[in-house]
Amino acid sequence: MRWWIVLSLALAACSGSGQEAIVVDTAGPGSSTSVAGPAPATAAGASTTTIPTMPSTTTARSVPLDPLLGLAYEEIASDLGFPVFVDAPSEDQRLFIVAKDGYIWVWRSGTILEDPFLDISDLVRNEGEQGLLGLAFDPSFADTGRFFVHYSDTRGDTVLASYYLSADPDRADPASGEVLFEADQPASNHNGGMLTFGPGGFLYLALGDGGRSNDAFGNGQRSDTVFAAILRFEVDPFRPAPGNPFDEVWSYGLRNPWRFSFDSDLVYIADVGQNTYEEIDVAPASQPGLNYGWPVTEGLHCFAPPSGCDVEGLTLPVLEVTHGDGGACSITGGYVYRGTEIPELSGHYFYSDYCGGWLRSFFWDGSGVTQPTDWTDDVGTLGAVTSFGTDAFGELYVTAGESVYKIVPVR
Repeated sequence: MRWWIVLSLALAACSGSGQEAIVVDTAGPGSSTSVAGPAPATAAGASTTTIPTMPSTTTARSVPLDPLLGLAYEEIASDLGFPVFVDAPSEDQRLFIVAKDGYIWVWRSGTILEDPFLDISDLVRNEGEQGLLGLAFDPSFADTGRFFVHYSDTRGDTVLASYYLSADPDRADPASGEVLFEADQPASNHNGGMLTFGPGGFLYLALGDGGRSNDAFGNGQRSDTVFAAILRFEVDPFRPAPGNPFDEVWSYGLRNPWRFSFDSDLVYIADVGQNTYEEIDVAPASQPGLNYGWPVTEGLHCFAPPSGCDVEGLTLPVLEVTHGDGGACSITGGYVYRGTEIPELSGHYFYSDYCGGWLRSFFWDGSGVTQPTDWTDDVGTLGAVTSFGTDAFGELYVTAGESVYKIVPVR
């Protein structure tokens, strides 16, 4: 693994994109700045192979652990077509693997069950960025048997629907499907994808800016559209969540927030960039109505206009990845690690890139990114990293190509 060094002022200013860098206010997540100008904005490059320093820990059974030497990928499933997500209900030993073609598969005791948990392939358009994109289990799934999915229908439009278990706990009832929310997509790309329960027990859904390029439909800075936004819903009854600032919209100014996640009172959003910069935002989950800047900004740089942009009131990213950094082209957001197998990395956020295929992490200390680490020398490079996921116990998984991998410690 590698620690990164922050690029110098000169390197950031000479990025070659023609976009002016923005001076960052380090007041903490959710803060904004009105000062625009050249500034160091990205973290890249390798410096050392030091393991992040954390206190010595033991497992829940008080068994001392050997020192952490690194990380590795353990392939747990393959030949899944195009897996895009992994999830599990609370305290459930199974994993549920979402494939873009409209299937959800159950992994149990090291094996993919023969029959799918859910098959809605006849409802899904599986083309390009369209398909079955998200899955979220009701926090009371053990009692209700209810879960939610986010998919592109046969017209290419966004659908949020609920389903219930059948009498077989390894099979959903396809006839139980109920469409709860729809959005007519103006283009085939930038569909967002993430669907998860978060603070307040609300259901959160991410949608991109409508697609094409350069905010073609002008949705980025509009709070009166469901596009370029994270939406928040109450599910009993289903309706926009109380406290939303703009009907269904919880936050906006996002280009294509393919994956985001919550950790305690923070939200981590990986927003896919346009031509040059990818970004990760960290902000308080208690603050609705945050504007993340697209298309005024791309990462920590002005975009429209390319210089002299007014960033007053915008929530700027805490980390920027430049295209070409390790082959980066489309950021894949992950999770803050909260499992028990690698306690040294508790609180570290993991992420990757669809093209770059590397594995990186950082620790958010409340005011800035610390301990940024590149684990790629340990784990190797995967092709087409689509997503991260967690099991019921906080362990991390990566979907890439046709396979699912678990992140495991090397001791």
